[in-house]
Amino acid sequence: MKKINVFMVDDHELILEGIRKTLSLFPEIVITGEARSAEELHGEAVDKSADIILLDIDLPGRSGFEALADVKTLFPRARVLFLSMFPEDQFAVRALKAGAHGYVTKKAVAQELVDAIRTIAAGKKYLSPGVEQQLLQEIGYNRERSPLETLSDRELSVLRLIAKGKSAGAIASQLSLSVNTVTTYRRRLLKKLDMKTNAELVRFALENRIII
Repeated sequence: MKKINVFMVDDHELILEGIRKTLSLFPEIVITGEARSAEELHGEAVDKSADIILLDIDLPGRSGFEALADVKTLFPRARVLFLSMFPEDQFAVRALKAGAHGYVTKKAVAQELVDAIRTIAAGKKYLSPGVEQQLLQEIGYNRERSPLETLSDRELSVLRLIAKGKSAGAIASQLSLSVNTVTTYRRRLLKKLDMKTNAELVRFALENRIII
């Protein structure tokens, strides 16, 4: 039986523990390493092999979308499965467009996670029926993009941290940016979303389930 090596990137210990227990029931799936953030990924990935990267979106500092570039550099042969608390209708299509090979919510049953891992390891993409329908809709006609879809990965990370109540200085530290750059991103967000205050940004983030 061919082994499937899995590397997990998630900062929620209870989630990690649940995944460990689930995957331990399937002898062909082996967890080779773990990281709690995009920054920690660089150190933990040394000498680790992986066929599948389980990647969370809501990581400390840079989001999973921004960490995706690091994953592709550190694990060039691995395939990426986003495993997130955010519902599929919010980020699944964005994840696939960014280069991921599948998307599963953390509320999914354990068997779905295993099925997704096996499907992706076999060289295919894992799409739930709901995500397939979203993609077909996008292909079928030129729909107007939602405001959320107009945001870049970095703008989404800044918005997420603003919505969590982080100051410009704290955001700058977490994303390795200058305070002036964070301020520029904030201005850009306000302009793109046609808003004037942080309170409006927080409301938008809550309504669009960008924070949990």
